[in-house]
Amino acid sequence: QVQVVESGGGSVQAGGSLRLSCAASGRAVRRYAMGWFRQPPGKEREFVAAISWTAGITAYSDSVKGRFTVSRDNAKNTVYLQMNSLKPEDTAVYSCNAANSIAAVRVRGDYWGQGTQVTVSS
Repeated sequence: QVQVVESGGGSVQAGGSLRLSCAASGRAVRRYAMGWFRQPPGKEREFVAAISWTAGITAYSDSVKGRFTVSRDNAKNTVYLQMNSLKPEDTAVYSCNAANSIAAVRVRGDYWGQGTQVTVSS
């Protein structure tokens, strides 16, 4: 069993930055790929970014590529999402998940956090 807890959300003006953190705990957590999803108000949840357990492979949605960076610190069992040049359309609840591969992260995610709110004002 793996538990993940997100933090770092908040309110920021357009053009600003935020860094989200996802702390993972549980058995063999360092062997899991990790991912970020978001759910904008009134819309379905969508993939944002993912990182392999070695951090050698990353993936991003087209909407955030070049603005967001996913990274992980396995010594701290933590994954980060650095979000720069934020736009109002980035407003959403951001959730972290864990699965045994990046493909699995993108399709289903096996373990999910509760999410953290990010609000970007114009």
